[in-house]
Amino acid sequence: MPTPGEAAADRKVFEITGKDRESFLQGLVTNDLGQLKAGIVYAAILSPQGKYLADFFLVPDGEEILLDVHESLAEGLLRRLAMYRLRAEVRIAPAPVQVSRGLGPAPGGALADPRHPALGWRLYAAEPGGAPAIDWDTIRVEHCIPETGIELIPDESYILEAGFERLHGVDFRKGCYVGQEVTARMKHKTELRKGLVTVAVEGTAPVGAEILSEGRPAGTLFTQARGKGIAFLRFDRAAGELRAGEARIRMP
Repeated sequence: MPTPGEAAADRKVFEITGKDRESFLQGLVTNDLGQLKAGIVYAAILSPQGKYLADFFLVPDGEEILLDVHESLAEGLLRRLAMYRLRAEVRIAPAPVQVSRGLGPAPGGALADPRHPALGWRLYAAEPGGAPAIDWDTIRVEHCIPETGIELIPDESYILEAGFERLHGVDFRKGCYVGQEVTARMKHKTELRKGLVTVAVEGTAPVGAEILSEGRPAGTLFTQARGKGIAFLRFDRAAGELRAGEARIRMP
């Protein structure tokens, strides 16, 4: 039997229509719109300097593309899309649907979350689901999946350091998009020296607590669940004893 979904109340959904909708988005976002034929596309929009501004899901819906974004980023994302629209025949309006997500057997019309199988499915319908709350933080920590506004920080994060390649959020063969040069250079010309990892945590510390290695700044501790956490670390300082406040941190 299909599993009832949980309403994702912190999401805003917009419908993108017009004959230029795919070409317009293709020149802006980090992923390939050609993948819409297979299901949901996870992507981001970057600054010209290659820094993360917003992440979202693009969802095939007949002659429309749905854009599913965290409510805290919706207004800024719409402004940026309007800035780039110029003469493209594209219209963006609120969609008459809400987001539900869940685990287990999916109801009709639901699509797999493209980031990781452990994240289950997403459904876009007029009425949201009402299932008991799912412990998404534990799932995210276990698989090192960043969350908007926590591990993913606008104007600060770089998507490769945040694991977007592993999460199927970037395509290196699609051609140009805003911030593409910086992202490609990080991919092909440098070895990442910093990034998000899952760590073991003994004790607790506030989200955003600084991690120290022998007294030197080594990173930041974010979401924590069941003795683990997502940390942004400088890899050259990730050896030895790490501390975030009263919590002890170690690589698994």
